[in-house]
Amino acid sequence: MKSQLVHTIRHYNNKGWSPATSTNYSFRDEQGIWVTRSGIDKAEITEDDFILVNEKSIPLGKYSEIKPSAETQIHCDLYKLFPEAKVILHSHGKYPVLCSLKNQEFIEFTGFEIQKGFKGQLSHEQTVNISIFENSQEMSFFSEELAKRKDELVHSSFVIKQHGTYAWGDNLFEAKRHLETLDYLCECWWEMNK
Repeated sequence: MKSQLVHTIRHYNNKGWSPATSTNYSFRDEQGIWVTRSGIDKAEITEDDFILVNEKSIPLGKYSEIKPSAETQIHCDLYKLFPEAKVILHSHGKYPVLCSLKNQEFIEFTGFEIQKGFKGQLSHEQTVNISIFENSQEMSFFSEELAKRKDELVHSSFVIKQHGTYAWGDNLFEAKRHLETLDYLCECWWEMNK
């Protein structure tokens, strides 16, 4: 999994979705939750840049002195709320960020064929709502908001206002599909409404 995720992260960095040292990524296996450590250039990421943490985002074993991403708790909360999730991707693609400035609690999409990229979405004629969360430096805020708004997250993704996107899936392919579907939809929405 690490090698596949490293390839994906570098690809997303090349798309401009990980400017500076932003974004974080994780996967879960039988050992626990593996998350990217803080402050790394995603163009240079390697398999050694994943650290093992527990469900409270505390680094374990030989990783105990390494700082995880500041948003590791969001990953841990999502794995708790969605036990089937195995991979979480956090992007700073610009179109979801821009759309978050023009919408309040959600971004609405209707009629786009790509909507079927979301798991369980069978028709482009249905309306898809993607939740927007306010930004905060307090991870406890997200813990509370995610638990409170869990039922809204039927498309395995959400946007943090003026920040970025989270998407997850039962495997890497599904997580990528959700993230890329949302980014494409946001680009379309922005071009139609700017």
